[in-house]
Amino acid sequence: MFTLYGAPGWGSAISELMLCLCDEPYRWVDVSGFDQPGEARDRLLALNPLGQVPTLQHEDGRVLTESAAIALLLADRHPALIPSAGDPQRERFYHWLVWLVANIYPTFTLGDYPQRWTTAGAQELRQRASAHREQGYRWLESQIGDGEYLLGDNITLLDAYLPVLVRWQPREAWFQVNTPKLWAIAQRVKAREALQTVVARNEL
Repeated sequence: MFTLYGAPGWGSAISELMLCLCDEPYRWVDVSGFDQPGEARDRLLALNPLGQVPTLQHEDGRVLTESAAIALLLADRHPALIPSAGDPQRERFYHWLVWLVANIYPTFTLGDYPQRWTTAGAQELRQRASAHREQGYRWLESQIGDGEYLLGDNITLLDAYLPVLVRWQPREAWFQVNTPKLWAIAQRVKAREALQTVVARNEL
């Protein structure tokens, strides 16, 4: 059984949604407050020196971090949740998975904590990060078709990102107006019965 270390409302919710989509048994360990000095952070640092969530631990003690890496691990174990080999949508799965973590995720690091990067232009950095994020979401909206999910009518592990991302900046009202397809997919994902515990814990 896996052990997932995370905190409600943080990116660990994405990996927890993935685990539930796969029907993988796991133990949830709440390390809320991990971003501040204290017991929770010390517990997390003992496993993940980067001090980040999600942190996934195997039964034998091996540790895997980064939501995209966890997605690929689970895709190997549950091939029904990734487009099949040879399907052009499989390349799109890889592309969008890497694109999300390389282009969207960093905007939260920059925009939510601008003081880590600059003392003189924190407000401008926050604004530019937000603008880049919104431009990215509009691009993704333009790429998806009319299926039920990101890659068509079959749910994939990639869809687990959306219920969490639409709760973060620029918030759900923005998505409803500017990227209605992304917002609608997020609603379909979080309505799935198997995900309700995670949805409730993270207030999705």
